[in-house]
Amino acid sequence: MPEGDTVWQTAQRLHTALAGQALTRSDLRVPRFATADLTGRTVLDVTPRGKHLLTRIEGGLTLHSHLRMEGSWQVYGSDERWRGGPTHQIRAILGNAAHTAVGYRLPVLELLRTADENQAVGHLGPDLLGPDWDPDIAAANLLSDPARPLGEALLDQRNLAGIGNVYKSELAFLARVTPWLPVGELPADTPARLVATAHRLLEANKNSFDRRTTTTAAGRRPGDRLHVYGREGRPCLRCGTAIRKAEQGDGSRERPTYWCPGCQSGPIPGSHHTS
Repeated sequence: MPEGDTVWQTAQRLHTALAGQALTRSDLRVPRFATADLTGRTVLDVTPRGKHLLTRIEGGLTLHSHLRMEGSWQVYGSDERWRGGPTHQIRAILGNAAHTAVGYRLPVLELLRTADENQAVGHLGPDLLGPDWDPDIAAANLLSDPARPLGEALLDQRNLAGIGNVYKSELAFLARVTPWLPVGELPADTPARLVATAHRLLEANKNSFDRRTTTTAAGRRPGDRLHVYGREGRPCLRCGTAIRKAEQGDGSRERPTYWCPGCQSGPIPGSHHTS
């Protein structure tokens, strides 16, 4: 699932291509909205909210989409060949005289009244890249269920919006605890530091475009842009211990999770003991 910085980048591309222009083409390929015709209406803005995208359109309408694991929005010039996937995977087309935005494999696509956007995104916690960012509320949300493993709490968009599986693993590493540690067992100052670090990292990476980095530049070798994520079996950049990988989830969905047994303390899968 894309992280909040990736969704922010997608919103910027869509906004640049569509905002301020009248739609000359509109095609929503989901049964509920297949007859909706937005041609002639001006796109007002495209705004990210956590991992959600809100395309606001003249006349009080909002096209709400969510990429989840497989979805994507691609922007093409008027004469450019579409390359995002086969035609049967297209769920939405929004075009103007200069650009066409094509939504592929979108699992969530709905047309709402702009006044009803909260029905889609009102459940979200403070947005790490949004104007509503509030670190105190985010930290309090993380602590609202003390028994919950840190990794699950970070991924819960109701606590704070924008963290995905990459940042989950990286943040736990930077906090020097495993993602399975109950949030109530974190040192007193750690939740505040965690949300501050999350905000700093997403802000630093929102314009990086496919070069997400959580490590410092000093002494970094090419390719060592992440501390633990995707580095199973490779040496920890801090202590040299081999990075490990396991699945973590709440029972509904398991996610690959990476950690360093040498640097991170706390519970690990298959054991009631700390690493």
